Amino acid sequence: MDLLMSLPLWVQALLATCFTYFMTALGAAFVFLSGKCSARLLNGMQGIAAGIMIAASFFSLLLPALENLQARGSTSLVSSFILFSSFILGGGFIFLSERALSRMRAFSEEGRRTGFLTCFAMTLHNIPEGFAVGVAFGSLAGDRGAWVAAAMLALGIGIQNFPEGLCVALPLRRQGFSATKAFFYGQFSGIVEIFAGLLGAVAVGFISALLPWALAFSAGAMVAVSCSELIPSCVREGKMSALSGVIFGFALMMLLDVMLG
Repeated sequence: MDLLMSLPLWVQALLATCFTYFMTALGAAFVFLSGKCSARLLNGMQGIAAGIMIAASFFSLLLPALENLQARGSTSLVSSFILFSSFILGGGFIFLSERALSRMRAFSEEGRRTGFLTCFAMTLHNIPEGFAVGVAFGSLAGDRGAWVAAAMLALGIGIQNFPEGLCVALPLRRQGFSATKAFFYGQFSGIVEIFAGLLGAVAVGFISALLPWALAFSAGAMVAVSCSELIPSCVREGKMSALSGVIFGFALMMLLDVMLG
């Protein structure tokens, strides 16, 4: 621990976000086993992905955003405005993106559009998570307790990223992408955490002020994709397996967030 703490803060943030990225890639790698799964199981797993995204939007994004605002002394009115407006902007951004993609020939098929939006939403979600890790390490001042807290934050986000990598890769695989391409896009959604973490460590004051806005914006985007694309898609294939997957995915992500703080 002393060796790690002696490293420059930006290097510590880099190592922490490399770990969170690795966990995303590890989850995405599960797509290589999807060819051995039945259609019903794959449908249920897509429902799990939707449940994970909805839970993550609340427990991993909106709640931390609110806690950040409260820690800064923001009033309830200001906090409500920031969360409400950012959430609406995130959902509206996905809606407009879906409308724009539907007019493009390359994304005219619903499956390709759904896969792209899922990847896009999860990438947006990972940017503020990377910021959070970078800010946590960038604001250290030699305090061992604060270092442990920052390390636990990175550990918690990394564990949560495992199912999130699958959230991106699996829908793409279901829509006809090869396992290699689905894995590529799945792991790519997590690599942004490395760059966001470095930025957060270098520009702690500025990034921490924007963090609540980014968290709530990402939450709106994830809920929009889950409710407009993922859930309707898997419900059409099998209502019971889809809904069971959504409930289990939500419960799983909630459990991880509560256990890992």
